[in-house]
Amino acid sequence: MAASMGSEKMSRLIKKREEIEAEIKALNEVLDSQKSIGMDGPLIDTEGFPRADIDIYSVRHARHQIICLQNDYKDIMDEIEEELYRIHAEARQSAGDKNSSQSAESLVSQASRDAEARSRLQPIGTVTNIDAGSPADTAGLKVGDVVIRFGSLTSENFQGLQNIANIVQHSMDKPIQLTVFRDSEDTQISLTPKRWKPDKGLLGCNIKPVTSR
Repeated sequence: MAASMGSEKMSRLIKKREEIEAEIKALNEVLDSQKSIGMDGPLIDTEGFPRADIDIYSVRHARHQIICLQNDYKDIMDEIEEELYRIHAEARQSAGDKNSSQSAESLVSQASRDAEARSRLQPIGTVTNIDAGSPADTAGLKVGDVVIRFGSLTSENFQGLQNIANIVQHSMDKPIQLTVFRDSEDTQISLTPKRWKPDKGLLGCNIKPVTSR
């Protein structure tokens, strides 16, 4: 009974996460349709007047909604992480049973089996912002992407954002292989750090670390 309730909760959480991902994707498409203005493109022209080539109201609304959804996404990812730890804790309790592998599998529904399969590599961070025209944007990284692997970094050796910064600094103009979880599946991305704007970082994106336990 407890396993069934856990599976149902995980299914609801994953469904909610996918809904938020879809909303963020749609809002990013709105920003793309406005001259690919992104989250921090200027709303005024060089003379200080509101830009006439974009719908400023739509851009501001989309940006506000994305920020709100990013907060919701963080909350739902925290809940998913909590539920995964609970499910795996129950599975480990039955490890002494010779049929424990079957028991562990029965704890997770088909809807959450993708997360179970990646249990050894938990998320290390979530992409919260992409600058239009940046290396991250060009590589195809999206807001809401859950980073599973960043070069040689995984949840098994990731300690903080400084780890990512070190890899980026030593990989100037060299591709870094990423694995991200998007739209219910793993996606491989090749990201090449480079100088693209004087006042911007080498990637042009923000990654928020997943809270460690």
